Formats: sequence, structure tokens, C-alpha cells
Amino acid sequence: MTNRADDIIDRRRLRRKLTFWRVAAFVVAALAIAGAASFAMRDSLSVADQIARVRIEGTITENEELLKRLKRIGEAAHVKGVIVTVDSPGGTTAGGEAIYEAVRKLAGEKPVVAQVGTLAASAGYMIASAADHIVARQSSIVGSIGVLVQFPDVTGLMDMVGVKLEGVKSSPLKAEPSPFTPTTEEERAMLRALVMDSYDWFVGLVEERRPLSRAEVLAVADGSIFTGRQALERKLVDSLGGEEKAIEWLASKGVDDKLDVIEWKPEPRGGLLSTLSAASVIGALTGLDRAGTDRLFLDGLVSVWHPAGRSFRD
Repeated sequence: MTNRADDIIDRRRLRRKLTFWRVAAFVVAALAIAGAASFAMRDSLSVADQIARVRIEGTITENEELLKRLKRIGEAAHVKGVIVTVDSPGGTTAGGEAIYEAVRKLAGEKPVVAQVGTLAASAGYMIASAADHIVARQSSIVGSIGVLVQFPDVTGLMDMVGVKLEGVKSSPLKAEPSPFTPTTEEERAMLRALVMDSYDWFVGLVEERRPLSRAEVLAVADGSIFTGRQALERKLVDSLGGEEKAIEWLASKGVDDKLDVIEWKPEPRGGLLSTLSAASVIGALTGLDRAGTDRLFLDGLVSVWHPAGRSFRD
């Protein structure tokens, strides 16, 4: 009986110790998460005079968090100038338009310069053109001005497996183009009118923002991509270099070049599970990068450069 009582006491003591260490581990983890969140947000919460840096990377879509962040930067009196760092192959045309307009509004509040990293193509270049000065690396990829609409045709596969789709619609062009029926010339004409209207708008935007005539814009708006050096020759960018060149331009606009460059990062939300999007999961399972998987989910008109395709028509 004595041994059994001792065993019970030992087990209770062990459980108390285990509970203590579990609670301690939970507290430490909570403090670590809070500290990491505080560290991530420390830059944008700083109230000292600064130059704000905003990164626009990956496939572009309508990003409400980014739009709100740009608005907060414009309202922040301690932000004296802004560097928009662009590294993107493009994305949806409407997404690029929304961010373009937000950057233009920001430029009405304080000097804004775009600094191109590896890539600013299609909607990525659209956003860069919203800044009042564009800096690119000599080997950056710039351009691919244009608009694209794509849709699959699975009619051959349906014939192979013996599947047929039937439907009743109010007019021939309703819900067209469809991947389940061959595309007619009437449908192609509708899509071309849609694409060319947005293309004309994109060309007009570049004409308005760059020191180029419409004829000069049309000469480079054939979907071609250029190195930073070629883009400078064609007046698609203003100077070559990195962030130091961007700061030099801000200094020419009266911004103190000794100010710290503080990155305004996205506000964390949704915790760890927020990273487990469909695109992330597919990327992890297939080995595709995030930008590549994001493109699988783009809908509507897109302005995006596809280097893996057989054609660079965007």
C-alpha cells in the first residue's frame, strides 16, 4: 500500500510539473508571436520623418490591403517621400488599374519614385508608370505593354470521353467564350473589341505618363520586353540604378536623403493559416512558384507576361 501511495503522489507531482511546462511553453510562444508581429509592424508604426518603401511583387490582383496601405502612407505626415519597389510580371488589368490610381493619388500628396527590380512587365509596368520617376536596373525586364484574354478549349477531350454539354441561353453571345464549345467568329470579334478597348486605354495611359507621342508608344506597345538599358533608350524609364538612384531623385524634390528608408509591410492577418491559400498549396505540391500558381486563378482581362509561353503577346 505504501508503494502504491508513493506512486500516486509521484504521478500527481509529475502532472503538476507537466502542466507548468505546458503553460510556460504556451506563454513563451504567445510572447514570441507578439514580438514577431511587433517587429514586422515596427517600421510602419514609426513616427520619425522617413522615406517609405512599398513593395509590389508577384502576380497583381485587386489588393484591398495594399490600397489601404498606400492611402495610409499618403496621410502620414512623417512620410516625406515614397519608393515603390516593383518586381512583377503583371496580372489582372483591373488590379493594375486600381493600384495605378492609388499610386497616382499618393503622388499628389508627396514625391513618389518607382524602382524596378528584376521585372516590371504588363500591369507591373502600368503601376511603375504611375510614379513621377522610374529607376530600373540595367538588366531589369521592362515593358510587355498590352492586354490579353485567354480561355481553354476542351471540346476535343469531351469528344474523346463521350461527354456533351447542352444548354438554353437568351442570345448566342451569352456566356461565351465557353471551353465546352468551339469559338465562333462572332465570339472572337466580341473578344477582340473587348481587348482592343482596354489596350487603347493602356496605350493612352503610357502616352499620358511618359514623354512619348502616341506613335512612339504604339511602337513599343506590341508586347515586346526590354532590358533596363533598352527601356531607357525608349523613354520607358528615366534612369538606371537601384534604390540609391531613387533616393537621389527624391532629394532633387526636396526630400532629405539622410532620412531612413522604412518599409511599410502588409498588416498580418489570419495567422499562420492565411498562407495556406489554394495557390500556395498547389505550388507546394507541384513545385511551381507562387507567381506561377497565382496565374492559374486569374479571371477576366489580364496584362501579364508569360515567359514560358510560345508567344509574348500580352
